[in-house]
Amino acid sequence: MILLTRRHFTATLAIASLVPCPASSKPLKAAEVVSLLRQPGHVAFMRHAWAPFEGAPKEGGRDAETLGPCETQRNLDDFGRNDARRIGALFRKEGVVFERVFTSKWCRCRDTAELIMDRPVDNLPLINSYFTSPAKEAKAPVQLAALKRFLNDALAPTERVLMVTHGSLISDLAGIDTGETEIVVVKADRAGGIVIVGHGTV
Repeated sequence: MILLTRRHFTATLAIASLVPCPASSKPLKAAEVVSLLRQPGHVAFMRHAWAPFEGAPKEGGRDAETLGPCETQRNLDDFGRNDARRIGALFRKEGVVFERVFTSKWCRCRDTAELIMDRPVDNLPLINSYFTSPAKEAKAPVQLAALKRFLNDALAPTERVLMVTHGSLISDLAGIDTGETEIVVVKADRAGGIVIVGHGTV
């Protein structure tokens, strides 16, 4: 049984108020996800590839400002790296092109994105993890609101964008729990919010 303090309950409500209602909770087939990724104006939020917890350094109490080098983090294993390369090859085969690609600062996200794209990519602080931050409860609603503003104001309406980030952030943003490399496709509603288009793996 999980007990929430009043402080935790208030923070949960604050995050929930920012989460749009998904159009459908049923995952799409891979071909359907690929079709969505080709369409202008769609933003793909992908959870990083497989990074095992077993034997990984503990990341509790850290945020992006105090994050250590890769060897102090939970990282991709061979399966995760190969899966990211597979997805990159699939995107190239299927003609999926992203005008912009962003990643969380965490190495497992950056490595996933760079293996997919076969090139360096840019960090976007707005998709950094706040899950292990001591200030998570205060930070999460502010960061999610700023991320929605970025999607509406900083991206061109026709840009196709890939954002490789963390499952916890995607869940808080879109209300969908994701597995490794699962993609949630959204679009800005041009009124400060987002619309969930679909989700699934490729």
